[in-house]
Amino acid sequence: MPLQDEIFPVPDWTPPSGLCVLRAKTSLASELPEIDRLASSAPFRRMQVPGGGMMSVETTSAGAVGWCSDRQGYRYTTHDPLTGRVWPSIPKSWTAFARTMAEQAGFDGFEPDSCLINRYAPGAKMGAHQDADEQDFTQPIVSVSLGLAGTFVWLGPTRVGHGHPIDVRDGDVVVFGGPARHGYHRVKTVRADPSGPAWRINLTFRRAQ
Repeated sequence: MPLQDEIFPVPDWTPPSGLCVLRAKTSLASELPEIDRLASSAPFRRMQVPGGGMMSVETTSAGAVGWCSDRQGYRYTTHDPLTGRVWPSIPKSWTAFARTMAEQAGFDGFEPDSCLINRYAPGAKMGAHQDADEQDFTQPIVSVSLGLAGTFVWLGPTRVGHGHPIDVRDGDVVVFGGPARHGYHRVKTVRADPSGPAWRINLTFRRAQ
C-alpha cells in the first residue's frame, strides 16, 4: 500500500479508520471498452436532483439495481427509467476487481450488486453528500477514478467545512467502509487536460440491497 504521506497530503490530518487510497490499480484504457459497451445499453444522462436542478455529472449504472435521482428523491431501481429495461450486469472482471480492492483495504467478502458510473466533463463536479441510499452499510464503497485527474475531498461526519483534499489520478481507487462508511465527501470541479482524455470517469461499486 502507498505511504500515508503520499495518500493524504495534509500533514496534520489523521485519516479516519476505514478510509484507504490505492494508487494506479487500473487505467481508463483498460476499462473503456466495457464502459462503452454498458453505455450502449444504458446511455449516460444528466439526472435531476430533488430540488429541481440538474447534476453537472452524467451517470449510468450496471448491476441488479441502478442509482437514480429525480424530483421524487434518490433511490435504487431494478429498471433504467430512461430505457425501461433492466440495468446491464456488472462485468465479472469488475466485480472481481472491486472485491480485490476491498480486500486490500481490509474489507473481506465484498460483493457489489450495483456500480454507479459517473462521467465528468471538464467543469463538472459533485457536491457534498453521503452514500446513504444503500441497505447494507457493513459493506464498503469502492470508488475507481479513470481518465482526467480529479480532487476527492473528504469531509467526514458533517458536510460543512473545507475538508481534506485527496488527488486522484487515472487508476486510483478510494475505499471507505467501517467507521468511515457514512462520511461526507465531494469532488472538486474537474479541469481539462489538453494532452489527456476528454473525461474523468468514476466507477463506484456498492452493496445496495
